[in-house]
Amino acid sequence: MKALKLESWHSQPVLRDVPVPRPGPGEVLVQVGGAGACHSDLHLIHEFDEGALPWGPPFTLGHENAGWVHAMGPGVTGYEAGQPVAVVGAWGCGLCARCRAGLETYCDRPDLARVAGGGGGLGLDGGMAEYLLVPDQRHLVTLPEGLDPVHAAPLTDAGLTPYHAVRRSREKLVPGSTAVVIGVGGLGHLGVQILHATTAARVIAVESRDSARDLAERSGADLVLAPGPDLVAEVREATHGLGADVVLDFVGSDETLRTAVACARMLADITIVGLGGGTLPVSFFSVPYEVSVQSTYWGNRSELVEVLDLAARGLLHAEIVRFGLHEAVTALEQLAIGAVDGRAVVVPHTEYRR
Repeated sequence: MKALKLESWHSQPVLRDVPVPRPGPGEVLVQVGGAGACHSDLHLIHEFDEGALPWGPPFTLGHENAGWVHAMGPGVTGYEAGQPVAVVGAWGCGLCARCRAGLETYCDRPDLARVAGGGGGLGLDGGMAEYLLVPDQRHLVTLPEGLDPVHAAPLTDAGLTPYHAVRRSREKLVPGSTAVVIGVGGLGHLGVQILHATTAARVIAVESRDSARDLAERSGADLVLAPGPDLVAEVREATHGLGADVVLDFVGSDETLRTAVACARMLADITIVGLGGGTLPVSFFSVPYEVSVQSTYWGNRSELVEVLDLAARGLLHAEIVRFGLHEAVTALEQLAIGAVDGRAVVVPHTEYRR
């Protein structure tokens, strides 16, 4: 089969011929219908050095995956060949208290996992391939009727990550509240939809690109603004001088973090989702009183079930651009230059084949 391999840090991924995996006890082989291309992949390719993470190349890229059950190893129950599934991305040890509570993103014992702190496409082989070996059936979620693997794949990260961030602040997203979304790209446009579908908050989207501002409007934002010297004043005016109750920063640069603080009201949540590498100095007078600043990482299996349900009911939709497996490198290149509105999805198979 073909697979897009990252063979070393700071190298261009290459499409290689590799053997089709055979599932062992408890394992499931998934025929990949869609694998999302993510900015996290670009960080992996370009920014990490040997020893920076507890795992490293070579491995197949692709941590946003969905497809069809193809083959099952001994002990797997409840699935059948051809069944459409999404793959939960974070693979913890499965044994610690956090994993048993379904919080594998925050596994307490990554030393007991197959790859410490990673998963498919993150140290182990991911889904930018014809087939993906999933080490345990607990990492699978059956797709609800009406949702295909191509549209489900990006929801396993680009939908799940903002959903988890929104849920953390749900008590502040009440009628009369305001949420500011900074950056309306692959994750941000889904964040806007999730806020619109699951909370009563008014949603203000901030985005520099014209096409992405249009996407924010289509996604349900109540007000769409461009960055600039008047941005904070515009947010304050829209909130009667108070500021936002929740700010979700899907960029994470120095500039956007400063904007987040300037837009927040007292008692607000500022959640850093983007990997822009910015820093936020925190002192007694640098942020409004009792503002909580937090970062989040992905989401859990039960939340993914809820995300997929929203999508199947037409309340959540990822804007996607499709690429064939032979175009996977192009997908990453287009993503790197900001030429993708929404989410790039690599499509190795368009339907299930025995």
